[in-house]
Amino acid sequence: MKMRLIAAAVLPLTLLIGACGNSDGVAEGGTQPDAPETVTTDLTCDNAEYPSDLWTQCEAENFAKTGESGAEQSAPAFQARLNTQSIENTSTWSARAAADPTWLSPQSGNTMFTPLCATWDIQCAGDPFRYPSAAGQYGAAFYADEAEVTPVVFYDRECARLSGRVWKPKTGNAPFPAIVIQNGSVQAPETLYWWAAQAFIRAGYAVITFDPRGQGRSDQQTPSGTQGSNANPTVFWEGLVDAIDFFRSSSVQPYPHNITCANTYPTETTAFNPIVASIDADRLGIVGHSLGGTGVSVVQSYGATGADPWPGQIDSTNPVKVAVAWDGISTGGGGAPAVVPQFPIMGHNSEYGLTPVTYTQPPDPQDGIVAFGIWQSEGVPVFELTVRGSTHYEWSLIPTFPTTSWCPNSDEGFCNGGWGNALGEHYTVAWLDRWLKKPGEIGFATADARLLD
Repeated sequence: MKMRLIAAAVLPLTLLIGACGNSDGVAEGGTQPDAPETVTTDLTCDNAEYPSDLWTQCEAENFAKTGESGAEQSAPAFQARLNTQSIENTSTWSARAAADPTWLSPQSGNTMFTPLCATWDIQCAGDPFRYPSAAGQYGAAFYADEAEVTPVVFYDRECARLSGRVWKPKTGNAPFPAIVIQNGSVQAPETLYWWAAQAFIRAGYAVITFDPRGQGRSDQQTPSGTQGSNANPTVFWEGLVDAIDFFRSSSVQPYPHNITCANTYPTETTAFNPIVASIDADRLGIVGHSLGGTGVSVVQSYGATGADPWPGQIDSTNPVKVAVAWDGISTGGGGAPAVVPQFPIMGHNSEYGLTPVTYTQPPDPQDGIVAFGIWQSEGVPVFELTVRGSTHYEWSLIPTFPTTSWCPNSDEGFCNGGWGNALGEHYTVAWLDRWLKKPGEIGFATADARLLD
């Protein structure tokens, strides 16, 4: 893994680490060291001359990591669980449509195939061991013992229905800091990010996951026909603001778009966030993948000098305190509003991107860190890392898609460990703990050490 970091005031340094393996982190409640433990890193491949047989061999070994997950998912235990969950997911989709046929009305644009992944089956199921019907520590046990999860439906600003869930820990002391997770685009329903929701619950956060317009189980389009997903990327920042408004709504301040869109469909919507009493309004983080990474980059900008004002309707100013962009931080442009560094941000980058192909010559070592330089020049804390051997899909667990290992052994009834996703979880939680936790709360004392691990 390659990593660069600057954290003003507390971590005034820049790191460049050539490669490192997976990390189990530092045990919660442990003593924070004065400095990171010294480790010996094998730099043989880093120092390989190009062109050479050694460089070619190193690149082949590195690229081979992108195929690790495919071999794991051929295991009978994984296939059986995926097939079972796919059938269950399609059944719940059908039951919703039977109970409320407007979910399949022409006005909504929804069919069995639109939005893509509407049924949450096969590839769209994500990690099939992270559902309440699955046995194991991430399935039934998690929902019984660790999390209270409530389905919600709310309108976006143009009256498309958004489907989601709010999650809160069953243990720990409320109010909890809060996280909004924004999906990537196209084939990326909320199910693909439940690994993150579960990690955040275990770290002491309240969470909302949802499908943006044009994806998963939300409406494909507005009543006037305005599309979502890649056909209309604005939903990844405007819709994110709507989700933040919903997450911060209450009986005193009901979610406003449910009121203005009340007569659009007969669908029962959720008037306000049912777990709002468990949320600390002063501690909000946003996390997004791919086009969702663009979304969090834009949304953290709102209200900064040179950026658009905060457009939300619950808060008068931008309530965000920290952001994480999985592949990766946006610098704006391409139809996105201006991106202005305002809050601490962490960026994760993949090495081989959307369509992995092996390198035939050394890649530019500065590739992917333009945003890092912008945040650094403004003196706003930023942390950027690239996961070795990784693809764009390390942060969205899509079965059959090329990634490094994320389910090394499913014989025990769950996926645990791996490479890129495990690294992503470790550093994401540590970054959020660094900026959102308070002394005495789980993760606060060890956050800096975990960031430097």
